[in-house]
Amino acid sequence: MKILGIAAGTLALALGIVGIFVPLLPTTPFLLLAAALYVRTSPRLYDWLLHQKHLGPYIRNFREYRAIPLRAKIVSVGLVWLTIGYCILRVVDAWWWAQLGLFLLAAGISARILTFATLRR
Repeated sequence: MKILGIAAGTLALALGIVGIFVPLLPTTPFLLLAAALYVRTSPRLYDWLLHQKHLGPYIRNFREYRAIPLRAKIVSVGLVWLTIGYCILRVVDAWWWAQLGLFLLAAGISARILTFATLRR
């Protein structure tokens, strides 16, 4: 079971890292999942993850404050609308129902991001 937990945590960590660069793949939830799996299976990996220069703050800030920095909110919402807006206008321009679905998806993602408190530093 320990090996399975570590493998699942590593997969979640990889998806979280990819999520930094892919707008529709969320970073923080995957990093939180990786941390939760590591804390149960490998305290050494959990400690390593929390002390990473670039990934650790995502987890610590969310765990401690349940908040997202303003810059992260702006970048996230902006990239969601740029990406989905492009898809609405260029990719599925012939299907109104797909455009509506993508618009509702973007609105839902934006609303979820904006419901979290803003981290003040």
